[in-house]
Amino acid sequence: MSNRPTIADLAGAAGVSVATVDRVLNGRHPVREETARRVYDAAKSIGYHAVGLLRQRVFEDLPQYRLGFLLQKPQQSFYQTVAKEIENAALAMSNVRVLPQIEFVANSTPTGITEKLKAMAARNQAIALVAPDYPAVTAVVEELKERGIPVFSLLSDFAAGIREGYIGLNNHKVGRTAAWMIAKAAKKPAKVAAFVGSHRFLGHELREIGFRSYFREHAPDFEVLDTMVNLDTAEITHEATLNLLQRHPDLTGFYVCGGGMEGAISAIREEKLEGQLIAVVNELTPESRSALADDVVTLAISTPTGALARETINLMVQAIGKGPTGAPGQTFLPFDLITPENI
Repeated sequence: MSNRPTIADLAGAAGVSVATVDRVLNGRHPVREETARRVYDAAKSIGYHAVGLLRQRVFEDLPQYRLGFLLQKPQQSFYQTVAKEIENAALAMSNVRVLPQIEFVANSTPTGITEKLKAMAARNQAIALVAPDYPAVTAVVEELKERGIPVFSLLSDFAAGIREGYIGLNNHKVGRTAAWMIAKAAKKPAKVAAFVGSHRFLGHELREIGFRSYFREHAPDFEVLDTMVNLDTAEITHEATLNLLQRHPDLTGFYVCGGGMEGAISAIREEKLEGQLIAVVNELTPESRSALADDVVTLAISTPTGALARETINLMVQAIGKGPTGAPGQTFLPFDLITPENI
């Protein structure tokens, strides 16, 4: 038997009659805007199956915005979460109707990104994306800017001075926080290491810079090893971690500045080093949550994905409505620190 909410359930949740819900759903007779919105909000809260139709009825007269979002690596749970939060934030907009187009790039080559970017520009009024800082990407962003299509960088900055704005964490502070955790948790000064996905990801590079600067300033007795590039893949990170542990048995901790943490987690489990290394990773995912619980990971530095989605959509709508700011800015979101004790 299905437990799907009925129209009577919706009427009860909204505090209106079934006939009123029917009028909102079918647009047969006018319904006050306040009442229609109350029915829509109730439909969202109880998971009513026709919430999409209700949204169309309630918001059909509102300004409509087509927004494009280009994310990385569709198989990673973090980016799937970001995509879901974008959809939720678009549905939650009450003063405008947002139609999001969400795409992914499996391969972060300049050609792969620019082709996707150009295709999205043909359908959307503004675009936000996660991308490395390639000259080819900057050229397309500049071209789109001239056409009146604002472009925002998400999570990792690029095309500084040309893109409309950056929304994400203060990555320099994130790197310093990772270093602080390792330095405070270590029993004595020893070797530490960092992985980056690519030096073209400015977010990763800023985290690495912050990581190193903290040790130089506050913990100079630690030896920071050469940074390893893992291309944000679990496979490369796994092999690199095993190699790192073999070459440096006195390693006390490491920080995965970008993606690929799953490989480091599996390597620690394989070597049965739970609780013996201080591992810092980014984002709270099913994998990092499990690793925190098992004492494989010491700290996860997490992006508030809901706030990221809401802030990005608001800024995109503002840019479309008011035009380019002329002063591209940065919006830094507070990050969450997740330990085994607060997962």
